[in-house]
Amino acid sequence: MQGTFCYRMKESREKLQSKTPLKSSPPQKEAWPRGLEFIRNYLYSLEFIDSASDHTLRAYKVDLEQVFYFSRVTLNGSADRPKAPLSESELTQMNVLIKQAQARWGPLSPASRNRKTATMKSFLGWLHREGFTERDISATLHSPKVPLRLPKHLSVDEAISLIRSTQAQVNKARELGDTVELHVATQTLALIALLYGGGLRVSEACEIENKNIDETRGTCRVIGKGAKERIVALPKLTLLAVHELRSFLRTTSGDAAAEKYLFGERPLSTRMAYDLVRRAGAGAGLLKPLHPHALRHSYATHLLRSGANLRVLQALLGHATLQATSRYTHVGIDDLARTLEAHHPLKTPSK
Repeated sequence: MQGTFCYRMKESREKLQSKTPLKSSPPQKEAWPRGLEFIRNYLYSLEFIDSASDHTLRAYKVDLEQVFYFSRVTLNGSADRPKAPLSESELTQMNVLIKQAQARWGPLSPASRNRKTATMKSFLGWLHREGFTERDISATLHSPKVPLRLPKHLSVDEAISLIRSTQAQVNKARELGDTVELHVATQTLALIALLYGGGLRVSEACEIENKNIDETRGTCRVIGKGAKERIVALPKLTLLAVHELRSFLRTTSGDAAAEKYLFGERPLSTRMAYDLVRRAGAGAGLLKPLHPHALRHSYATHLLRSGANLRVLQALLGHATLQATSRYTHVGIDDLARTLEAHHPLKTPSK
């Protein structure tokens, strides 16, 4: 994530405090008087022990604020452990508030309700593990079934067209001597190359540090979800795009190696990344708006169709479980038919 552990924690805390919670219903003061100290401890546990991402912390914080009617949970640098466990009446009170919240979530999509329920289950499970409750009531919460939606991906021809179009923008800007456009074009090419060539998440690509890229070995060290590290092999085209961006920064700023991050002094914002990818897709003539995650999914899909092992793909994508990898990958019906014909005992005999 950010440069040092302490810096990341400070920044994530500032982001959490600056987030305004969504309004779902009129607040009820003191709905759970002692709840604030438990919620604050839980959020600190997520941040410092579980190394949850800023996005996860922000979402869980807002969910807990809405359910227990706290206008704003502030993190002031310390979180003293509650001295007394929850009484049975407090547990019952919590359960009532959660049930009321679930009723308010009715109009939301199944995915949103599922995520909010997951927040409550995680919080209740933490209370039980920490000894604040004698029984775990998280099992009484039921999540709605979420229909599986396969993320959109590019065809191989579309992916190649996108790379060529973006490279053409780099060449054009260089010929015209337009340093502003050349900077944008080299950033875009490096970003797309990392997303499609390395299968990185957009947040991983935006925050990648120069010290973690080894052009000689053709690898980069990626800090993923939960601060988990993995080594990703980068294809030649991605290495060239990264080298091109570094060369541009070295020419304009004097020393690209002195920059902490690949994209400059600071990480590239995810909003800027989305905009760069969207404009690149439009420039390549793609019919539908392009998003960064579609490039990561295209990476997984094309590798799988080329014969990559699912376990290898799991490691490359940085997934904790194989189930997560299976959600990101799919095989066309034509591929399945060819596999069936080639390997099934009742296959058509060769002549």
